[in-house]
Amino acid sequence: MRLTGKGIWGEPGDPEQARQVLRRAVELGVTLIDTADSYGPEVSERLIAEALHPYPEELVIATKAGLCRTGPDQWVPNGRPAYLVQQCELSLRRLGVDTIDLFQLHRIDRDVPMAEQLGALHQLREAGKIRHIGLSEVDAEQLAAAREHVDVASVQNRYNLADREHEPVLEVCEAAGIGFIPWFPVATGDLAQPGGALDEVARRHDATPAQVALSWLLHHSPVVLPIPGTSQVAHLEENCAAATIELSEREVAELAVAGEQVRPGYLQRG
Repeated sequence: MRLTGKGIWGEPGDPEQARQVLRRAVELGVTLIDTADSYGPEVSERLIAEALHPYPEELVIATKAGLCRTGPDQWVPNGRPAYLVQQCELSLRRLGVDTIDLFQLHRIDRDVPMAEQLGALHQLREAGKIRHIGLSEVDAEQLAAAREHVDVASVQNRYNLADREHEPVLEVCEAAGIGFIPWFPVATGDLAQPGGALDEVARRHDATPAQVALSWLLHHSPVVLPIPGTSQVAHLEENCAAATIELSEREVAELAVAGEQVRPGYLQRG
């Protein structure tokens, strides 16, 4: 998402740097890259192919469809079956693959019956165009309804240390073995201030507060896979290093309590 222009619109200021970020991610052992047809639009998918195709065998490319772009920072749901099929075909072409590993419905379009939206994805899977179906920004009730129509492999919701509105969804995912992919996974704000909970734990581990926030997610649940976005190689390396931090059970619990006391308005994107 961050490898595009301002407002997630158009080309990045430095396309070669964006490609360097992608190549470095693979060098660091990253095995899942999350994108969407709407990032740019089209720009992110194209850059991924330019930087990484042919892809390493172990690399999973996850993309999404279901949001139209009418301008910078503008997102309009479109779950019409014909549109979803069209966008899947275009993503296949841009990414240079015959099958998309994980194809996610970016948003459930309230103006289109859910069964029709998921039916389109089911047909794409039956045709071999996609391997797994994912959802994004759904509540527990919507997830349950969706699972009556298709096998759901993953859910991508906004979730982080200080914003756990979707904890009930995560609990369902844990019970069902469904991957939970938090977007906006880094919580900073007051928690990272000197003397704050994140700051204190970070000092113990010689890490940054952002790294500890990511590490907390990994410790919080075995089905969680954070997807912190970045356009800088140094930031990418910092994010990846979070996976090496070993938090104690006490630290995980302390951070959970501290996170519940932070107002969402204090959060900043990571």
